[in-house]
Amino acid sequence: MASGAKAAGFKYALRVLRIRNYRIYTIGNAISLIGVWIQRIAVGWLAWRLTHSGFWLGMCAAGDLVPSIVISPFAGALADRVDRVRLVQISLIFGMFQAWALALLTFAGTITIGVLFGLTVALGTINAFNQPARLALIPNLVDHANLGPAVAINSLVFNNARFIGPATAGFVIAAGNVGLAFTLNALTYMCFIYALWRLDAPAERLTPAQPHFWRDLVEGYGYALRDPAIGQIFVLLIVTTVAIRGFVEMFPGFADAVFSRGAQGLAWLTAMIGLGALVGGVGMLRRNRLSGLPSVIIGSTLWMALAIIGFTATTSYAFALGCAFLSGMSMTSTGIGAQTLIQSSTVPAMRGRVMGFYGMIFRAGPSLNSLLLGAASERFGLRLPVFAGACLCLLAWAWIRASRSAIERTLEAAEEVGPDVADVPDAPA
Repeated sequence: MASGAKAAGFKYALRVLRIRNYRIYTIGNAISLIGVWIQRIAVGWLAWRLTHSGFWLGMCAAGDLVPSIVISPFAGALADRVDRVRLVQISLIFGMFQAWALALLTFAGTITIGVLFGLTVALGTINAFNQPARLALIPNLVDHANLGPAVAINSLVFNNARFIGPATAGFVIAAGNVGLAFTLNALTYMCFIYALWRLDAPAERLTPAQPHFWRDLVEGYGYALRDPAIGQIFVLLIVTTVAIRGFVEMFPGFADAVFSRGAQGLAWLTAMIGLGALVGGVGMLRRNRLSGLPSVIIGSTLWMALAIIGFTATTSYAFALGCAFLSGMSMTSTGIGAQTLIQSSTVPAMRGRVMGFYGMIFRAGPSLNSLLLGAASERFGLRLPVFAGACLCLLAWAWIRASRSAIERTLEAAEEVGPDVADVPDAPA
């Protein structure tokens, strides 16, 4: 029975990839994300080599992600009002210019930690506009029946890049050519921009432009949080992202100062996170129903916390790689489950704002966490702050576990109705 369900899951995935728009988008996205991860590792390593400071590691990670706190709510409302494909295209063009600037400054030898931080903040601002539209675009490329496998494939693409990108970055950086890493990212941006230009996306149900922009924002957040299932999942995501998801940004310090493995050690730690995430994503492909997703999310939260506790407690690099693998697998299962649940249960007119909220959590939460971890590491070292965050995740797991049955019942009812006819607040007057 289990093997039959798994085969059916892969069958659904292949069916989704036969959809032209989704296939073109996925190819462009896959190439671009490899470049994004190459640059992300290069920025972390460059920040470490320039300062040897956990504080600046956290600052550079926060500079990329903190703009989401301010911008994502507005970007989500904007994604409900304008053409999402064009919005993503424009943001990618600006991201490409940022990568070229980093490459030129690094090749010229004029890069400083201040300039690196400033350009990282610029990219974080660009990505804050990009992400809500990018997430909300997926349901426009497939029908509702194919949304679950489409979200899983999208996550697989992301985590495949998280494996290939860091491994590539490790070899490039070890050869002493960080500028080349930034150049590769700029080139991959061009591939995704071209793919989006080739799309023939159907017309979208957008929110009419109205002067009540702030009311639109409040309406979208209220819609997300008042749902008895989605609201609790959002609370769990907020706690776990702020508590622990930024620990990956501390890998340069762990690789160099804790395990004494240098750039190659950093690349393999990050690659093992990506490989675990890839395995977790493949496991999620067989799921095509909302029922059971809360159990997956809750169980994966437990394994994620335990794996990170093991990572902080060991002095064995091999054991740390295993813990990184398990944490990556658990993070991906949680992320795919949450995103599928939210995407499938949200009405189209609200999708940009709700996914803006989701994107803000998944970008701003890790950035705040990495900033806290970086600051705490200056006083307590790298291990203790990460351990404390994992313990907070265990508390969040214990809280949400008691609500699992009620969440499952709510989702089963929602699955029978579908998001297109679900309750949505009246438009503001």
